[in-house]
Amino acid sequence: MMDAAIAMSSTRVARAWLMEAKYEFLRLLRTPSFALPTILFPSLFFLLFAVLFNAGAGSAEAAARMLAGYSVFGVMAPGLFGFGVIVALEREHGLLTLKRALPMPPGAYLFAKMLMAMLFAAIAVLLLMLLAATLAHVRMPLTDWSALLAADVLGVLPFCALGLLVGTLVGGQGAPAVVNLIYLPMSFLSGLWLPLKLLPRFLQELAPAWPATHLGQIALSVSGQGGDHRVAMHALALAGFTVAFFAIAQRRLRKKG
Repeated sequence: MMDAAIAMSSTRVARAWLMEAKYEFLRLLRTPSFALPTILFPSLFFLLFAVLFNAGAGSAEAAARMLAGYSVFGVMAPGLFGFGVIVALEREHGLLTLKRALPMPPGAYLFAKMLMAMLFAAIAVLLLMLLAATLAHVRMPLTDWSALLAADVLGVLPFCALGLLVGTLVGGQGAPAVVNLIYLPMSFLSGLWLPLKLLPRFLQELAPAWPATHLGQIALSVSGQGGDHRVAMHALALAGFTVAFFAIAQRRLRKKG
């Protein structure tokens, strides 16, 4: 009887986690101001620079490298905006306090948002891949396509952690501006739009300080488009960023709410 009760309890807890994630995803999918830019902006940039401005010999090879960079650009948004802006607004409006008062399993709130960000990242990257394969004529082995998708979907987690930290530091009105001040400069400084070797020397030396640099190098490596091939080192760096950002954010949430 005890084992049955524990199993039933575990099932209910898992169902509560998944239901919270489902409704968080549907809520933001039905919010055009979040869903449309998150899903479409990376593809629009790719169409502009990898298709329209990238005609001629070697265009497919260049487009493949751009695919790796813009896929990372695409997965940053669900993490940064889905946490940074949404958490800040929910704190400001008292929804986070209400969530804590509800009989929901511990961690379900953050799990729902992380799964939401991963689903949006997957949609954005799959759309990019479709455009790359059809309009930019990118050709890669199936294993490379799969590895790039997996790296990007898991790579959203450090940006979830960074977004959560931003959401605990600023109010709802200021969060969009702060997130944009992080999102766009980091994308440029991490070599997602231009190869790092084209940036000034001092910016190249600062590049390892940005999580997007490490995910960008992983994306290039697993898709066979270059990178420095130190995938394990970059993965450890991303894990370190994730743990550090989440730890600081959790501490602030416990103190400030």
